[in-house]
Amino acid sequence: MTESEFPPEGRPVDLYLDLLRVRMTPSDYALLLRMVEPVLEAMQEQRAGPIELHLEGAEGAEGAGVPQEIRDEASLVVAAAVTGRMDNQIVEIETAEGGSVRVVTDSGTAADPVRCREIADFIGERHRQDEELRGIAEVSGLPTDV
Repeated sequence: MTESEFPPEGRPVDLYLDLLRVRMTPSDYALLLRMVEPVLEAMQEQRAGPIELHLEGAEGAEGAGVPQEIRDEASLVVAAAVTGRMDNQIVEIETAEGGSVRVVTDSGTAADPVRCREIADFIGERHRQDEELRGIAEVSGLPTDV
C-alpha cells in the first residue's frame, strides 16, 4: 500500500488498528487499546520520557494474563506508529547465550538471516555490556536496578 492509498489525514497506525478491530474479539481489542493508547497519545503529543504500557484488567501479576498474541499485536501497533510502516514483523532470534528474544523489524530484515544474526550479535554484546556495568555498579555500591 502506498501513502497515496491511505485515507485523507489517515495514519498507517490508524489503518492497522482498524484492521485489528475487525479481526480481534471485542474484549481482546479493548485490552490491546488499553495497552497502546498511552504510548500513542504520548507520541501524538510529542512527550519525551518513559511510557508505560497499561495492562489493567489482566489476570494475575501485571501483564501475566495477557496472551502473547495480544502483546505481539501491541508491539506491532507501536511499531506502525513509530515507523509509519505496516509491514513490520516479530521475529524470534536466538542469542549466543542460548536464549531467544522477540524483535520487531521490517519484513525485509525479518526475511534476511544475515541481518537477524547481526541483530542477535548486537543484543548479545549489549547484554554483556549491561552485565559488566551492573557488576561495576554493584562493586561501587551504586544501584543496579536501573
